[in-house]
Amino acid sequence: MNQVISKDGTGIAFDRLGEGPALILVGGAFQHRAIDPRTAQLAALLAQHFTAFHYDRRGRGDSSDTQPYTVEREVEDLDALIKEAGGSAFVFGMSSGGVLALEAAKRGLAITKLALYETPFNSGDEHARQAAENYTRQLTALLSEGRRGDAVALAMTTWGAPPEAIAGMRQTPIWPLFESVAPTLAYSQRPRKPPSFQVGDEWAFLIWLGLGMWGYCMLLLLVLYYRHGLSTRAT
Repeated sequence: MNQVISKDGTGIAFDRLGEGPALILVGGAFQHRAIDPRTAQLAALLAQHFTAFHYDRRGRGDSSDTQPYTVEREVEDLDALIKEAGGSAFVFGMSSGGVLALEAAKRGLAITKLALYETPFNSGDEHARQAAENYTRQLTALLSEGRRGDAVALAMTTWGAPPEAIAGMRQTPIWPLFESVAPTLAYSQRPRKPPSFQVGDEWAFLIWLGLGMWGYCMLLLLVLYYRHGLSTRAT
């Protein structure tokens, strides 16, 4: 295990594999090295062509945490990894990790290419807004009461896991690992709506990464989503 220190002093744990251009894997909610063998396998495959960085986001696994949480601090974590990687990197973001990666690119981090998988954007309509607000309200209440297991179950239910599957998972040795990172669910709870356009009956995202007074930046972006198989869109 390696570690880099973020701007606010938080230690960010990571594994480094392979040689080649730097590629950083940014996980979603719950994902960290102790319970995410698939990303570890992906990192090992990528290591044949890249220097792959598989890291624990703050508050997860072997990484520490510093309160209060802000998105800016997570962007700083990614920036510290990019500097450790040599000053620039490709980034692959999964789920809420994709949203974080987009935010980092928007803020001007040295991300040369970006790939996203299943980013949790919603449609932005009234139903989606109310559903997101209801989830946030329930999650905040459960975490404030120390009911981490119920917070994990709420998140899994919201994301489509059947109740019987969650009940079974509660009896497994891995459940305490999910509970250990439950507070970080609050880091990814805000509803998100990207600029988008319709292509047939599928959604693709046209991302304009606004950099405020510095104008606009466009970079090579690959969006992956799952329907009945893996599909891609490049913008």
